Amino acid sequence: MNFHDLTRQLQRQSESKIVLLVADGLGGLPMKPGDKTELETAETPNLNALAKRGTLGLSTPVLPGITPGSGPGHLGLFGYDPVVYNIGRGVLEALGIDFELGPKDVAIRGNYCSLDDDGKISDRRAGRIGSDVGAKLCEKLDKIEIPGVEVFVRHVKEYRLVIVFRGEGLEGDVHDTDPQRTGVEPLEPTARSEGSAKTVEIAKQFLAQAREILKDDFPANFLTLRGIAKKPDIPTYEEVYGTRSAAIAVYPMYRGLARLVGMDVLDAGQTLDDQCARLKAAWNDYDFFFMHFKYTDSTGEDGNFDAKVKRIEEFDAAIPKITGLNPDVIVVTGDHSTPSKMKSHSWHPVPTMIAADNCRYDACDTFGEASCLTGGLGQFPAKYLMSLALAHAGRLEKYGA
Repeated sequence: MNFHDLTRQLQRQSESKIVLLVADGLGGLPMKPGDKTELETAETPNLNALAKRGTLGLSTPVLPGITPGSGPGHLGLFGYDPVVYNIGRGVLEALGIDFELGPKDVAIRGNYCSLDDDGKISDRRAGRIGSDVGAKLCEKLDKIEIPGVEVFVRHVKEYRLVIVFRGEGLEGDVHDTDPQRTGVEPLEPTARSEGSAKTVEIAKQFLAQAREILKDDFPANFLTLRGIAKKPDIPTYEEVYGTRSAAIAVYPMYRGLARLVGMDVLDAGQTLDDQCARLKAAWNDYDFFFMHFKYTDSTGEDGNFDAKVKRIEEFDAAIPKITGLNPDVIVVTGDHSTPSKMKSHSWHPVPTMIAADNCRYDACDTFGEASCLTGGLGQFPAKYLMSLALAHAGRLEKYGA
């Protein structure tokens, strides 16, 4: 019996409400020994108040020492083993913009990038061009034609886009073309398995045409391909947990993750205040709410410690709007750590808190990495966070006689 077979068996109907608050890339590091992390530096009176009536710990997104992408990080939080369910980022981006993927489709996440005169990447995100620029470039690329397949190019947000190849005999087992660093040329697409050889040839043709189309559009004069994949079969939240679930997320990828596991994806507006207002409006319609806050991650990736601190404080300021709705369980965590010191995702366990009336309270009265290290949840795999949330919400029956 696997984990989801067990949760199917133990489902208990309840009127209880669960809110999962995900501050993307929440975990951090001190900039030098003896200093505090971003979360520990931030003024977070509301998160600290929650900590006093909750239980703290550190969750491991995938496995010890494994640095997760955002997809695996969130799937773990949703209770899906990210080693079993390896979902390509292209699929998530496509679903996030409501692109209907079929069985013949391979979806790809694209990043516009800047190439210098030597054809080497000088900026992996094309200076974070605005969405107005990115959308116009997508219109140009959407005119690419390749014999034997349909090609769709859709704008996502800022420098991000989705490319979909539709045709017979396509598989998605293809390496990314983003080398994950500057000063080098983009990688050539290569197949991990023989079945994806056709997809590789199509990707090469697409990139050759894209290079010519974008050559005069600096800083977005080329693009890299990431997360090349087909849509997998995956059980839904309602099937495995018995909850009516909703997602309130701004960025398309996280909306796509939620849609993949069968959540209703609600209009979230553009700000955290908008998201809180949407939560309140939908409160009576759902049992489980996933709320996502992106900017703790992007500031960490920029290496901007002070900006990440400010974003954590912004996140903290929204907590009273959520606690004011009196949820039975509030879970606060991140999908991974993004230390400003490293300017990237990392393998470090993520600060995690469950606040509910039936918590076994620990001695922690602040929410930060050091306090979470001593908390009552200990260090645990993130894939078990959902069963902990369901248990605290009275949504799981006893197992066995």
